[in-house]
Parts: sequence; structure tokens; C-alpha cells
Amino acid sequence: MAEKQISLPAKLINGGIAGIIGVTCVFPIDLTKTRLQNQRNGQQIYKSIWDCLGKTIRSEGYFGMYRGAAVNLTLVTPEKAIKLAANDFFRHRLSQDGKKLTLVKEMLAGCGAGTCQVIITTPMEMLKIQLQDAGRLASCQKAPTGIQILSPSPKHLNVIPVLSRAYNVGPALMPQKLSATQIASGLLRTEGVRGLYKGLGATVLRDVPFSMIYFPLFSNLNKLGMSTPDGKAPFLHSFFAGCIAGSTAAVAVNPCDVIKTRLQSLHKGANEEMYSGIIDCARKIWIKEGPSAFLKGSGCRALVIAPLFGIAQVVYFLGVGEAVVEFAQFSSLTSQ
Repeated sequence: MAEKQISLPAKLINGGIAGIIGVTCVFPIDLTKTRLQNQRNGQQIYKSIWDCLGKTIRSEGYFGMYRGAAVNLTLVTPEKAIKLAANDFFRHRLSQDGKKLTLVKEMLAGCGAGTCQVIITTPMEMLKIQLQDAGRLASCQKAPTGIQILSPSPKHLNVIPVLSRAYNVGPALMPQKLSATQIASGLLRTEGVRGLYKGLGATVLRDVPFSMIYFPLFSNLNKLGMSTPDGKAPFLHSFFAGCIAGSTAAVAVNPCDVIKTRLQSLHKGANEEMYSGIIDCARKIWIKEGPSAFLKGSGCRALVIAPLFGIAQVVYFLGVGEAVVEFAQFSSLTSQ
């Protein structure tokens, strides 16, 4: 059986285009997920997905729903490119004997893809979460009458100067808006590169199982729509296969996503505890909020991941990247 050569540039282009389109479509729901996951019992500002979206629009405007989108759009191209290309690469390497991939090998390929992507995912999520959660923190500082209450005690805060000015200090009712660049530079000054990789362990625990579930499930669902083993599934079939596989994997790893979000949130509202690590975070959530807290934002996460990966797989399997590479090669030949 002849080996099918992988065009890495084409895969990178496909992943980047898919990531940008997908993130643009679902980012408001992703912001809602972050805010719902960071809520504690007794301090709930948002009652549901739609309540959070409605309050965000009323208090922060339409563009308030896209807080943190810039950093996500900037880094989603390499993140999705690495994830999709790595999975394709590992599947290709594991199938060089010409035999059909077993479920174990498909899961190993997904594991490799999930491990590779955390290089980009961790700092991207770290910066995005600070921007997404700023509106919730601002609401926590307001009394029911609309007057701001006193800033929370320093013992509840992991103080980083550049961030403290934005969220927890000063008499202004609305916090000073910070960019991802300002947050990143503040973290680099105070904690070095390690500051951008806070929550790395939790990110690995989320992304590796996600990829191990998602890629094999998508591959097998997508095969159901292929008329021949070497053919392509119809457009809609690939889309829905990506949606089903993505939402299933997202809900399955949601407890790890809740832990990751809590660990990567540098600032807390009044009486919101700090965590020393993954085990400490999981234990405190279980004791103080109950097992159901690990499913916070799972509906949002399913709504985010389903279309995100549905779009990704459609772009990926339509071969947009291959067309771009072929056009570039053709232009290069004709210009000689």
C-alpha cells in the first residue's frame, strides 16, 4: 500500500483558518463559560448562560463579549495548527505498516497531539482568562445598590502589581482595562516565563484526554459517511461528526477545565480562596461546592467546542490549505 504523503504547510493553513473562523463564531459563549466556572456558591452573579450573556451586553456592551478575543485569535492559529497537524502526523507514522489504525493507536495519536498543543494553549488560556473574568470581578466589587464595596483583603489575592491596578485597587467603579500585552509583560517581570505557564499541569490533564477521546471518535464517526475507504465524507457529515465528537470530549474533560480555569485566574473576588495546586483545587471545590461544581460551564463548553471543531474539520477535510499550497507552487513555476 503506497504511503500518503502529508503536506505539513497545508495542514497548518487548514488549522489556522479553521481556528480563526471558529473562535470568532463562539467566543462570547467561551467568555460565559469562564465566568460561570469562576463563580462560587453564595456569590453567583450569573444564573445561566443566557443570563450571563444578557448582563455582559448590558454592562459592557457588545464588544464586552469579546474580551480576550484578540489574544485568542492571535494564538489560535498556531495552537489549532499544531493540534491538527500533530494528530495527522502521529496517525501517519503509526499506520506506516499499511494496516488500519487500531483504537489504541488512534488514542496514542490523539495523546501526542494534545501534548504538543499545550506549548501554545497554556499561555493563550492564561491571558484570555484574565481578560474574560475582568467583568465578573468588577461586578463582585459592586454592592447591590450599585456602589462599589471595599476591595477584598490581600490574603485572598495573588498580588501582581500590573494586574492589581486593574481589578482590585482604586475608587473607580469600573476597572481600568488592560491588554494581553500588559498582562504578559507584568507576569514576565514578576514571575518570568513560568508565570505564563501557570496551570500547565491542569492544561495537560484537560487537553490530552480531550484529544484521546475526540480524534478517535471523530475518525470513526466520519468513516460512517464515506462511500469508499479512500473517499471523503460529505460536507455536512464531517461537520456533524466534528460537532458530536467535540461536544462529547468537552463534557468528559470539563472537571479538568474547571480546575484549570480556577488555577489560572490570578485574581479573586471577596472570600474566593486561592489554590496551591491541582489536588488542593480539586479538594476545595469538592468540599465547599460539591461534585456538581466540576460540571460548571459544561453546557457552554459543549456549545463552544461543537461548532469550533465542526468548522475545523470541514475546513481541514475540504483541503483549503492544499489548494493554497498548490496555487503558490503554480504561481512560483509560472513566474520563472
